[in-house]
Amino acid sequence: MTPLSALDARGVRAVLLDIDDTLTSEGKLTAAAYAALERLQRAGKRVVPLTGRPAGWCDHIARMWPVDAVVGENGAFYFRFSGKRLHRRYRDSPDVRAKNREKLQAIAARILAAVPGCALAADQAYRETDLAIDYREDVAPLPLEAAERIAGLMRETGLTAKLSSIHVNGWFGDYDKLTTTKQLFVDEFGIDLERTRGDAVFVGDSPNDAPLFAFFEKSVGVANVREFAGRLAAEPKFVTRAASGAGFAELVEHLLA
Repeated sequence: MTPLSALDARGVRAVLLDIDDTLTSEGKLTAAAYAALERLQRAGKRVVPLTGRPAGWCDHIARMWPVDAVVGENGAFYFRFSGKRLHRRYRDSPDVRAKNREKLQAIAARILAAVPGCALAADQAYRETDLAIDYREDVAPLPLEAAERIAGLMRETGLTAKLSSIHVNGWFGDYDKLTTTKQLFVDEFGIDLERTRGDAVFVGDSPNDAPLFAFFEKSVGVANVREFAGRLAAEPKFVTRAASGAGFAELVEHLLA
């Protein structure tokens, strides 16, 4: 990973970002990180968080934050607030989502019994499509080996499973944050990211960001991404000096300098 100072910020029109431990710091959204979002929008950059967080959170984010849209539950949907209305697009129909939620409840019970110390994520009640198992948000931190055990149990049931910095998320389907982001940009902005990926920066911190690290020429990891060294299918091309939200603010400063 190359130091952020080497990233050529010219021509960057969009900033895509993970939320947990990328924008936030130890579970908090700091004033400096939020102000950095506002600075990007005032500078005319398109800003889109790409998160594993639930639909309930994403409704608020799309409406209230200085962002152009949000991709949630690891690509299960995107929300965009435009024309005084919240526009929602899901990968699956309401019937499919309802049936899958029933299956996820049984899978969750099996995982909680098999991996001591983990728990259902506190935000599970606000999710529409996926299962989130907490391994270091509201529980005593578990080793990454335990998180990988959780992911393995999910995959045995046919789920796609990804690790974030706090949860292991599992869902039915072959989508992820990248595939839904591409769809969002075509549908809402008329932009083909396959052709214009050099105009965007993505910043993240954990294994579920690996497809985005690989896809974007200007992919950035905040410093705490190093915790997952050797566990990333693809590493970011650049890395900040500071961790978490401070690293995000460092990136914004570099982009706008």
